[in-house]
Amino acid sequence: MSALLQMDNAGMKRGIVIKDDWPGYSLDLFTYPEHYHDDIESVYIPHGVIMNRTERLAHYIMDDFRDDNIMVLCVLKGGYKFCADLVEFIKILGRNSNKYLETRVEFIRLKSYLNDQSTEDLHIIGCRDLSFLRGKSVLIVEAIVDTGKTMKALLKHVETFEPKMVKVAGLLVKRLPNMAESLTDYVGFEIPNRFVVGYALDYNEYFRDLNFLINHKW
Repeated sequence: MSALLQMDNAGMKRGIVIKDDWPGYSLDLFTYPEHYHDDIESVYIPHGVIMNRTERLAHYIMDDFRDDNIMVLCVLKGGYKFCADLVEFIKILGRNSNKYLETRVEFIRLKSYLNDQSTEDLHIIGCRDLSFLRGKSVLIVEAIVDTGKTMKALLKHVETFEPKMVKVAGLLVKRLPNMAESLTDYVGFEIPNRFVVGYALDYNEYFRDLNFLINHKW
């Protein structure tokens, strides 16, 4: 994988850069539900790579939040696997050190996609009163950030509740002309502008159950 992936100049929190021409791994190397056979072109990012990178992000978060407890705001539905794994790594690191950070997880659901297209409208579903964030150190966990419109809207909404600080962790950031990298403090992977599914990311509710990210046959 080292020949096809590269670290950006920062080399750390900004994520692993996946090149435009990365084709993914052959399906013959993995197991997956048979009913997806005709829909999957290749495995884009394997589960083990996702987990290892997520653990590394947990280290960065532990260093940055120091002695502050973390109020985690998980963006559903696509972010739930990434959030669960990230929080678990934070807890494991805390148990194995003298820097245990208490984490509380709350959920918010945003609707900004129709099929595979990002839309102009942002709908916040569920908990709109986030007053419990006041004075807290907040970590927003999102599966994918592309144009940044959704994240900007969410950050603006969160800031109205006067948290102590706000950081954003994104598993994937899309490489776009006006990419939203600056909105995301902890990036798992920077990817080309392509639609990927799996690891809780879906296409009209399909593919959430895969534990890796895939290239879909279009």
